[in-house]
Amino acid sequence: MREDKSPLVVSSDWLQARLGDAGLRIVDASWYLPAHKRDPKAEYAAGHVPGAIFFDHDGLSDATSGLPHTLPTPDAFAASVGALGIAEMDMIVVYDGPGFFSAPRAWWMFRVMGAKEVYVLDGGLDGWKSEGRPVTTETPPVSPATFHPTFDAHAVTSFTEMTQIVGEGSRQIADARSLGRFTGEEAEPRAGMRSGHMPGALSLPAGGFAANGHFKSLPELQKLVADAGIDLDKPVVTSCGSGITAAIITLALQSLGHTDNTLYDGSWSEWGSRADTAIATGNP
Repeated sequence: MREDKSPLVVSSDWLQARLGDAGLRIVDASWYLPAHKRDPKAEYAAGHVPGAIFFDHDGLSDATSGLPHTLPTPDAFAASVGALGIAEMDMIVVYDGPGFFSAPRAWWMFRVMGAKEVYVLDGGLDGWKSEGRPVTTETPPVSPATFHPTFDAHAVTSFTEMTQIVGEGSRQIADARSLGRFTGEEAEPRAGMRSGHMPGALSLPAGGFAANGHFKSLPELQKLVADAGIDLDKPVVTSCGSGITAAIITLALQSLGHTDNTLYDGSWSEWGSRADTAIATGNP
């Protein structure tokens, strides 16, 4: 791997050379907004990386929270991914269609639940296919595994904690939504939500971290974060619309060696839908 690339991202060359290796688990973690007009399950059925299993973000969430994509309990997560044949000691490579949209969320979930060797495929499935690499329509046979969860509660920020962070300014807040949604000039894609951002938050759109499906180099990531006003010597909490793309910022931060970061799991779906939360508009 190139020294200027994230150690948490693997190339298509790297993955293809290891297809079929024992202990390697490949996960198709594609998920899309309605505006993308892409069906991840249909695309998986039409062709995926050989050996990949499908990771359902909607199914692997806490259905009782009333919010989209919130983390399930460690036991529920362990039962679901164990049924997919994944153990916490496996080497796990996750991907999505375009490269860096929903895959980092699955990467983060596995890491939060105790898996150590988890990586994101650079270029995603779109890049894999464009390079003429092998795909299959066959669903791989799955041998159920036991995933022993070790939940890192410190990596997740709750609403109560987020309210305190906003009130005290105790952490930098990096918002992965588009600039228009951040400023309030663009409507939220989900009904019933106000536009704008949490007071004190900084705009760091998730779409800026990759080019043509490939994660940017470490120097480029460092400049992107610095230009947004993020100080890597201070703690950061990441947020987005529903907890999916916030993980792209988390991936970038951890790629740069930043460890004091958490993800606000409720994100704007929670904050923007409440009547008792402070909201700012415009640029900070």
